[in-house]
Amino acid sequence: MKLKFKHQAYQANAVDAVADCFAGQSLTGGIQYRVDPGRANKGGQQSLLDESGFSNGEISKSINLLENIHAVQRRQNLPLSTALACNKICPVNLDIEMETGTGKTYCYIKTMFELNKRYGWSKFIVVAPSIAIREGVYKSLEITAEHFLQDYGKRARFFIYNSKAFHNLESFSSDAGINVMVINVQAFNATGKDNRRIYEELDDFQSRKPIDVIAANRPILILDEPQKMEGAKTLESFRNFNALIILRYSATHKTEHNKIHRLDALDAYNQKLVKKISVRGISVKGLSGTNAYLYLGGIEISAGKPPVVGVELEIKQKSGIKRVLRKLYKGDNLFDKSGGLDQYKGFVVSDINANTNTLSFTNGEELSVGEVTGDVNEDALRRIQIREAIKAHFEKEQVLFYQGIKVLSLFFIDTVAKYRCYDEGGEPNGEYARIFEEEYTGYLNEVLTLDDNSYNDYLRGIEASKTHQGYFAKDKKSGRLIDPATGKKSTETDDVDAYDLILKDKERLLSLNEPVRFIFSHSALREGWDNPNVFVICTLKHSDNTITRRQEVGRGMRLSVNQHGDRMDNPATVHQVNVLTVVTDQSYQAFVTELQSEISAALSERPRIADEKYFTGKVLKTAIGDVEVTADLARDIEFYLIQNAYVDKNRHITAKYHEAKKERQLAELPPEPAAHAEQVFQLIDSVFSAAQMPEIENGRNTKANPLNANFDKKEFKELWNRINRKAAYAVDFETPELIRKCVAELDEELQISPLQYTIQRGEQKGEASYDELKQGESFKVMETTTESNHASIRSAVKYDLIGKLAEQTRLTRSTIARILQEIGKAVFDQYKTNPEDFIAKATRLINEQKGTVIVEHLAYDAISETHSLDIFTKEKPRMDFSKAGEKLNHHIYDYVFTDSNIERTFVKELDTSNEMAVYAKLPRGFFIPTPVGDYNPDWAISFKEGAVKHIYFIAETKGSMSSMELREIEQCKIKCAKKFFSKITSGQVKYDVVDSYGKLMELVK
Repeated sequence: MKLKFKHQAYQANAVDAVADCFAGQSLTGGIQYRVDPGRANKGGQQSLLDESGFSNGEISKSINLLENIHAVQRRQNLPLSTALACNKICPVNLDIEMETGTGKTYCYIKTMFELNKRYGWSKFIVVAPSIAIREGVYKSLEITAEHFLQDYGKRARFFIYNSKAFHNLESFSSDAGINVMVINVQAFNATGKDNRRIYEELDDFQSRKPIDVIAANRPILILDEPQKMEGAKTLESFRNFNALIILRYSATHKTEHNKIHRLDALDAYNQKLVKKISVRGISVKGLSGTNAYLYLGGIEISAGKPPVVGVELEIKQKSGIKRVLRKLYKGDNLFDKSGGLDQYKGFVVSDINANTNTLSFTNGEELSVGEVTGDVNEDALRRIQIREAIKAHFEKEQVLFYQGIKVLSLFFIDTVAKYRCYDEGGEPNGEYARIFEEEYTGYLNEVLTLDDNSYNDYLRGIEASKTHQGYFAKDKKSGRLIDPATGKKSTETDDVDAYDLILKDKERLLSLNEPVRFIFSHSALREGWDNPNVFVICTLKHSDNTITRRQEVGRGMRLSVNQHGDRMDNPATVHQVNVLTVVTDQSYQAFVTELQSEISAALSERPRIADEKYFTGKVLKTAIGDVEVTADLARDIEFYLIQNAYVDKNRHITAKYHEAKKERQLAELPPEPAAHAEQVFQLIDSVFSAAQMPEIENGRNTKANPLNANFDKKEFKELWNRINRKAAYAVDFETPELIRKCVAELDEELQISPLQYTIQRGEQKGEASYDELKQGESFKVMETTTESNHASIRSAVKYDLIGKLAEQTRLTRSTIARILQEIGKAVFDQYKTNPEDFIAKATRLINEQKGTVIVEHLAYDAISETHSLDIFTKEKPRMDFSKAGEKLNHHIYDYVFTDSNIERTFVKELDTSNEMAVYAKLPRGFFIPTPVGDYNPDWAISFKEGAVKHIYFIAETKGSMSSMELREIEQCKIKCAKKFFSKITSGQVKYDVVDSYGKLMELVK
């Protein structure tokens, strides 16, 4: 199986952020120079490299680098840098912030290709802080090679620096193509004999210093996790590389330079680029006056039956007292169940509450799911963790197996002996492996059913001993697994062999044909784990201060892939499929509090104050181009927030704002900001608020929501038979029509801003302190003037205007040429003034017209394939029952889980309606294909015959019915859905958007 890579807008943004900083740089090939041939040894051969090398061309002095950086920063509403971050290490230092799991390695590899394409730069060095990251980078270069060959028509030559393989350095210098050297910081920063070789004149390298040969290429340095490479000695050693540019990629920058891109934890979560987090904590609780051991594992519900609770308790058996899992019902007496153990006297089950996840006894004691009481030692905690990880694994696997997604669970342990023991007889299971197989076998027997289905066949085909595997360092002589060696101040190992094994098996582990599903690894190897299909992480080790909660969850944050290597990132289902469960020996509350605190601390660069000062000067990216927020507009926004209590007295965004936004019930904006409502709210959202923090689920609150008798009603079956047809869409329009619309739109709307430059006049202060001199503040600015450049810059830079527009609009070059030929001369002449602004705005306007034409000419045709009823059963949605409302009468499930107050009110009125026969919240697996992405409607409703005019109805619930407040993409999907249902049901099923039950009844009566 091969991983597939697709083009992601957020990754392209990160690439453009870097490349656009050098806008105006001319495209040149590598600068040719004569490579130092060195001196041949006595009797030896002269270097074969007595030839030309190709170095990166210098940054043109004609481009205003700071102004370019400001343009990039304004585009993302980042703080504007006051000056270029130029230092003794490198004249250009750019920071790119990207959250773990969003593909920063992919981004900086793509950036290499883009910089080469735009400016001809071809020599790159990736510096990694550890062997693990170095090996991961090399693996990424391997698996993305074909992908970038298709995109850019060329391959990169890449190698890992080796102090004994200098032929790679000679090729690095002499090759004119894209060349990438991957090196770990220890290779040039440590004092060992091999590490010093990079700075020494070497006999086996024609008396040359390797670092001199490298430095002659003016390489671009890419620092992966730079915060781990900030020691004084390391920073000083970077000077030796003679870098043209240094790009720093990290989720947590410690030292800031010119930050040009930010994709932090909030952005990544809100844009659904990483998994959602769920936590299963374990709370140790002492019951008053007793030492009865009890562990409440979970509460199960099923249609038509009372809830049942899974409890581990001590039971007297012939062989002694053992801890056993039992299912208990209301009225069960634990004294009897335990075989008469006195500590359980008075423990009679009085209530099992599935909504609050609590178990109550007649003696007044109460336990919540995940709580353990009595004699609780570390062994008991570890067994519970392993059991919970297995349980979480099966719950995910039962759903994802049918979608072709392999589920992996990862255990981190602190010593190999807990997993594998060695004696004269071989290698018996260690304690954790033995516990795992016991718990796995026990839970497997619960999961297996008598049904003849592919999932049962899959489980029966895997032996318990074959489904877990250990990834550890190995002793080279004996082949036995060993604890990896770590440095004095390190919690990570540099064992190449262990990481090699992890990385080699990355794709193999994703295949359902591979029986390994549960992986045990040493905590010192955690950095090498980035398999996208890790869905469960369990840390079986003592908590310490060396590993943060973010690091723990970071190993499983990447979005998963299916058996075809396709990334499971459909916006409609991404956080239904991609949920990472962390099984911890802390309580849910304690773990989440620590994790939220770490995320909040990492967001320190986010603005916290929503006031006029912050909003003024920001840029709104609107359909008519960039709009700068004036002081008046900023005051309007601040007053709006104050007036509606969306900020407190300190101008911090309140929870009320975020709740109103989620419910689509935000107060109306004043007239001026209302003209750009979506962009204004995006600007407000850029201000940090605790209410924005990613929602972390309590994994113990989720339970399967069983179907009820309404699912089998003939009214539902009849409705389903009408809507379950799949369809393909076709768009049939004439190119002249699109050209005509584009020309009219460009002539009307295309307004290009001239290039601007700033002139500052300053003078030295009369008196300057030592500190002012040291900080470069001994001069003061006296006057600042901004001028516009209306002259043509075509002679300085060559642009492929037609090619760029064709690439970004996905239209043919001939169509683009026709559009440009027919627009007004004055409009086209604006291209000379600011080519980049012309390309950006023309692209947007053409794409808007293209979208309009597509929807107008869209037609659906039903195909033979249908949606199976299995999407209601095989998906087996697990929902958070703490958010469940009351039991329902007419829904196909007993409970429905809604996203907003509007939906909750809608369900309440729908369920009590006399006209209602049956209704369903449509599962995510039911979707309609549209040109702007798959669309999943909300509700399928069947009324009683004769009660209404339209018996069958598909409803989309929205908080606002105003088309102005529905995003453009939503409007497009709604228009497509109307065409879809009209076609496939021949008008028998009505589809519309409603904001209330009253609106629905207006439409059907």
